[in-house]
Amino acid sequence: MMQKRKTLLGIGFLSCWLMAGASLNDSNLSQTVIAKDLPQPPIQLAQASQKEIVIVFASRRDASDLKTKAEAVSKILSQQIGVPVKAVIASESAAVEALRANRADVAFLGGRAAIQAEKTTGAKLYLAEVRNDYSGGHTYKSVLVVRQDSPLKTLGTGKQTLGQLKGKKMAFASRTSGSGFIIPTSEFVGQGFVADPDRYNQFFSQVIYGDGYSSALQAVLKGQADVAAVSEYALNSPWITPEEVKKLRVLWSIPGVPAHGIAIDNDVPAPLRAKIIAAFLTLNEPKNNTLFRSLYNSTKLVKVDHDTHIAPMKRALTRAKLDP
Repeated sequence: MMQKRKTLLGIGFLSCWLMAGASLNDSNLSQTVIAKDLPQPPIQLAQASQKEIVIVFASRRDASDLKTKAEAVSKILSQQIGVPVKAVIASESAAVEALRANRADVAFLGGRAAIQAEKTTGAKLYLAEVRNDYSGGHTYKSVLVVRQDSPLKTLGTGKQTLGQLKGKKMAFASRTSGSGFIIPTSEFVGQGFVADPDRYNQFFSQVIYGDGYSSALQAVLKGQADVAAVSEYALNSPWITPEEVKKLRVLWSIPGVPAHGIAIDNDVPAPLRAKIIAAFLTLNEPKNNTLFRSLYNSTKLVKVDHDTHIAPMKRALTRAKLDP
């Protein structure tokens, strides 16, 4: 792994935490990461040399056989960069901690995790993924979903449409999900329905927090909730079956959710950072693209400005009165 210039004070905490088998959550999946999966830091910072780049591939519900594919992608990147690349599979929470504790140099992160990484380690997103099921290319929609036979209707404005939900049962994907909680919460607060998420009980008759998109959608399908907040791409396999999709419809959508992207630690020297970015962009080439598509269902990577890309998530967190 690349030698770091900043302090290693966070390493002991991370190691103990991971060894204890703590549950680490991203928006769709909880996983336990063992410390041995993350490379050990160098003993002396004075022995600075570029020996290895560590990339954390974030675990996702729609990513199958991720370790094998990540290792294959790492080989391509290593050939392009000219430095060994090590692939590590972990949750987004663990990825942020690995960056902070100098155990990783690069990580695949969603918007909220990217904000956390920037705050704790100075890392920034340089690339974002594009998917066919993202309506905005490298952005997508947060959607509120109801049953087809629901009396709730899509009206002229968000205030009119969301106002119908007073006294209804609401299912959020999870408390950490961007599109399944943060973005819609920002909308409910911004429209003046609640002062903050701690007061949801003053608007909804019941609030359910799931463990991912599937659980929120199932709550609606089973009549346990009137509406669910999820990502637009959750209306596809593996979160839901085609038969189940036919039983649902989108009541309201909120565009502009920043797509997951590739964050690089600020300790990576600019020349090497440029090589890493260029190497990732070779995954767009026909000879590499089939493998890349199989990784996270992405079609390509595009360069983004970090501040511009994550601005919608920052605004949503601020308006919703939620911590990054």
